[in-house]
Amino acid sequence: MSFSLKTRKVGAVVIVDMSGRLMSGEPVQSLRAAVRQAADEGSIKFIFNLGDVSHIDSSGLGELITCYTTIRGRNGDVKLLKLTAKAKDLLQMTKLLTVFECFDDEQLALNSMK
Repeated sequence: MSFSLKTRKVGAVVIVDMSGRLMSGEPVQSLRAAVRQAADEGSIKFIFNLGDVSHIDSSGLGELITCYTTIRGRNGDVKLLKLTAKAKDLLQMTKLLTVFECFDDEQLALNSMK
């Protein structure tokens, strides 16, 4: 399954909808480019919608962490939306569930950004 990424803005929040396999190579590069572009345009609030992501490898996980630290360094925030069971297990195993705030509902995630 190929990777696709779309960004959309809801108010001041950039929502990054991803689907496919978030892994090394083009998927990680496209996520990095999308976040960098939005951040360069002044955005500091991001929600990563992972509901349609079937697999995250170590590079994909690393990029999520890089995005998080970059945006937090600009006094922004990154939240995760609609984690699959596999993604939730991965984040729990790596203790990253304590770092990322996760939501199952997009409106709740948006409300948390206020």
